[in-house]
Amino acid sequence: MKVLFVVASYLVGAIPTGYLLIKIFSRKDIRNIGSGSTGATNVLRYAGWRIAIPVMIFDLFKGFLPAYIASRVLNAPNLALIGVLAATIGHCYPVYIKFRGGKGVATSAGGFLYLAPLPLIISLSLTLLLLLFFRYVSLATLIGFSLLPLWILLLERNQKLFILSLIMLMIILIRHKDNIRRLVAGTERKFGERIND
Repeated sequence: MKVLFVVASYLVGAIPTGYLLIKIFSRKDIRNIGSGSTGATNVLRYAGWRIAIPVMIFDLFKGFLPAYIASRVLNAPNLALIGVLAATIGHCYPVYIKFRGGKGVATSAGGFLYLAPLPLIISLSLTLLLLLFFRYVSLATLIGFSLLPLWILLLERNQKLFILSLIMLMIILIRHKDNIRRLVAGTERKFGERIND
């Protein structure tokens, strides 16, 4: 049962929302546009809010769902942590489209929205402030999520949840390695800048 749940969490997380919606509406492969990510930020830059918002909502849901089901339906809090991790890995490395997916931010945030709502809200608030000030989504996201383990440690005092947040942070940092290079080089796009195919 547990193995099936983890596999199902991965497969749901691997549903490439951004890829599918861009394919439907413009017949383009979002992985060949902009940063190459299937996530909401890259979709926003190419297609605007009309498509980016559904992508973000569904990607959040992909992380929230396994946390909710494992905790509330199966009464298995430890399985909830593994399910959220599996969903995030699925989002980043989706089997359906040759393992080229998103950056893991929205899906992991969806999991923490259920598992640690207050620490997540603090991190997202900081992310928003940094975004408004610097206008770099990647920079704001990386700083905001880098502090999430600290808020979890201070507010939740849950060692397993803390370890999960560190693992998620490592995944997000790895997925943002190209963004980090562009930030250092001064070539990263700012929030609101559109891209063409």
